[in-house]
Amino acid sequence: MLEKMFHLHKRATTVRHEIIAGCTTFLTAAYIIFVHPSILGATGMDQGALTTVTCLVAGLATILMALWANAPLMMAPGMGLNAFFTYSLVLGQGIPWQTALGVVFISGVVFLILTWCGFRERLMQAIPASLRIATSVGIGLFIAFIGLQNLGLIVNHDAVLVGLGSFSPQVLFGLIGLLLAIILEIRRVRGAILIAILGTSALGMVCGLSDFPGGVVALPPSMAPIAFQLDIVGALQISLWSSIFSFMFVDLFDSLGTILAVCREAGLSDKEGKIDDLHSMLQADAVATVGGALLGTSTTTTYIESASGVAEGGRTGLTSVVTGLLFLAATLFTPIISAVPGYATAPALILVGIFMMRGASQIDFYNFEEAAPAFLTFIMMPLTYSIATGLAFGFLSYVLIKIAIGKISECDPFLLAAALFSAISLVV
Repeated sequence: MLEKMFHLHKRATTVRHEIIAGCTTFLTAAYIIFVHPSILGATGMDQGALTTVTCLVAGLATILMALWANAPLMMAPGMGLNAFFTYSLVLGQGIPWQTALGVVFISGVVFLILTWCGFRERLMQAIPASLRIATSVGIGLFIAFIGLQNLGLIVNHDAVLVGLGSFSPQVLFGLIGLLLAIILEIRRVRGAILIAILGTSALGMVCGLSDFPGGVVALPPSMAPIAFQLDIVGALQISLWSSIFSFMFVDLFDSLGTILAVCREAGLSDKEGKIDDLHSMLQADAVATVGGALLGTSTTTTYIESASGVAEGGRTGLTSVVTGLLFLAATLFTPIISAVPGYATAPALILVGIFMMRGASQIDFYNFEEAAPAFLTFIMMPLTYSIATGLAFGFLSYVLIKIAIGKISECDPFLLAAALFSAISLVV
């Protein structure tokens, strides 16, 4: 039955590989169970309900992606988008969180309409190969940077923005985990990342660096305080149209960039970069945003942490089914999940960054028409802490260069539209 549903043999994978990949993706992204509620909780939303909704939305959305598109992609409330929801919309503009949820819902509905019309898929096809590769490289740099931050090896520095952190016990244990993962990968051991995460966690607990689980099972808090509390009518006011556009823009390019990069690493795209079942992936992504807003959370999007599962051999929707089920189970087993420390999962992100850098060799850096936009794409992602910003710079610079040298005819109309939207977004 699994073979018929997920085409394991066709994609050169096995049930065992898919299970390991699904577990790896979950462990790499499980931090959102704790981080996301803390961010949205600043708006006054019930934090216990947020924890339940976070697990529920991540689980159901990821399984939706698995069954609808047969892709090893995880979905959950997006980091960055949740910060925009909290600090720009609710706290910055002073609107109620219920109205902010209405903004997310409307942006999701419009997004879904654009997806059904084929706009998102058409845009994907319009992106030049060099920018597609640069997107993968940039997200690799971005996710490695996040891993280095989570580990504590890279810290804030007032003079030069970032600097080297102190070699605390947590940092040293994380580096041990990274070294273990690299050695296992060199020896081609399946499940290298997952083994490193679990091994580092266990070692830290034994050495007293982190606590053993304080329990096993806990009943999930009710999600009633935030579920179906959105104010759609209030979100329709003209002053919030720009916010609706912002959510749409960031989600559009975050999702596009993530899907491009992860599917490329999973071998789900052809030589021209086209992805099978792309339309289904984009539909699942849009439906998840609408459903997430109804349940009481900010925009749901495709997660770049999916790349950690792909790195472990995940190639089908079975990977996502495993990840989704673990998120649903997390509503009951949060004491165990919380026992996995950040210094144990950070090395996984760094290793994934290394994997995703491999495409850089395919960019022709001697051809500045392609090299300059590609460079701006991948360098701006980690430096601005935004996939969408990197893509915006890439689209805009690519089109401006083609116009300047008289080759605008080489630009797809959808790419021209993307560049225009990018310019508007950067100015706004």
